Amino acid sequence: QVQLMESGGGSVQAGGSLTLSCAASIYFYNGRCMAWFRQAPGKEREGIAAIYADGRNPSYADSVRGRFTISRDNAKNTLYLQMNSLKPEDTAVYYCAAGRYYNCFYSSSPGTFDNWGQGAQVTVSS
Repeated sequence: QVQLMESGGGSVQAGGSLTLSCAASIYFYNGRCMAWFRQAPGKEREGIAAIYADGRNPSYADSVRGRFTISRDNAKNTLYLQMNSLKPEDTAVYYCAAGRYYNCFYSSSPGTFDNWGQGAQVTVSS
């Protein structure tokens, strides 16, 4: 049973843009906080953006604020991450995650998210 599935990763030059999508089974999406994490080689997984179930109060890590936009289409059970002005340091595997409906912040511990996608590679070259 597919829970969460990312798509849209790829390779891009610095300054370029990509949009990640995360399609979810309704059971794992409806009413849930949704977030994007990323993990670069040799580094810990870090939260970069999160959004409440009704789309309110998106939050962002300092490293991506002003460049990335998280959004969700609840009619399609899909989460998005629009990434602009990409930098080589954005290179990582990106994961979408679903968690509890309250305290929905990018800084929430990965342990508070119950369901994860398989990850999508994003590579930014200089």
